[in-house]
Amino acid sequence: MPNSMTAFGRSRGTSGDGSKIITVEIKSVNSRYMDATVKLPRMYAYLEEKVKGCLAAQGVSRGKVEVYIGVEVLQQTGTDIVLDTALAAAYIRALEQLRDQFGLRDDLSVMRVAQNKELFSVRTPEDDDGQDWADVCPILTQALASFLEQRRAEGQRLIDDIEGKLVNIRTICEKIGEISEADIQGYTPKLVERMKKFLQDFDAEASEQRILTEAAIYADKAAIDEELVRLNSHFATFREIVERGEAVGRKLDFLLQEMNREINTIGSKAGNADIAHLVVDVKALLEKIREQVQNIE
Repeated sequence: MPNSMTAFGRSRGTSGDGSKIITVEIKSVNSRYMDATVKLPRMYAYLEEKVKGCLAAQGVSRGKVEVYIGVEVLQQTGTDIVLDTALAAAYIRALEQLRDQFGLRDDLSVMRVAQNKELFSVRTPEDDDGQDWADVCPILTQALASFLEQRRAEGQRLIDDIEGKLVNIRTICEKIGEISEADIQGYTPKLVERMKKFLQDFDAEASEQRILTEAAIYADKAAIDEELVRLNSHFATFREIVERGEAVGRKLDFLLQEMNREINTIGSKAGNADIAHLVVDVKALLEKIREQVQNIE
């Protein structure tokens, strides 16, 4: 079943060691092509291609997709604060000399010495690309599952609604065919009556062969059988495309253009006001379907 391009998925969880809370949000809207944007914390930016690879692996092939991944660090693991003891000793000796030489009040304390940030350095473990992805991947997978389920559900709703409209169109087309057939069958006696009235003043009779020829010409011009047959074929093709279960939005859009072409031809051939009104109804339904197809992947 085709998927909708409009969906949202979200998941939130902790990393394996419990040191981080990871939030993943995925949303998408319709687009002619695949346009994926991944927003990550700077330290995780290198995971962007892996995230896009996950989207492609799950068959997301069309739409404007935005993925947001947030990482909240609860506790640093493997991070050490290192004191430069030699520099600290030299610093304290300099402060003591300053005190003694100038007779200053002795207010040396740990906090006072610690204000010199050059005495400390931060040692962090080397980045572990594999661990970062191991932390993010399960949360991303959960968000992606929710996202894909919403795409499938919305796609099903779109197809159900479209098929309901196609049923209405087929019913209207059957009515158009009936009216057209009645018009063609009733044309010959109407033509005879008009010609009789026209020729009364000339005391002449209309040639039966001429009347039959004119009726045949009219029937040929007004006949919409071929257009109705092609429309029915398009209806069947629509169902075949939908059942393929792939990215079919563009194919359906093209098929709708063909349907519009056929109904426009019917409208131009028919001289009946009732048919003209029904053609307008069909075109309105096709336009609604076209708007919905724009959201199908």
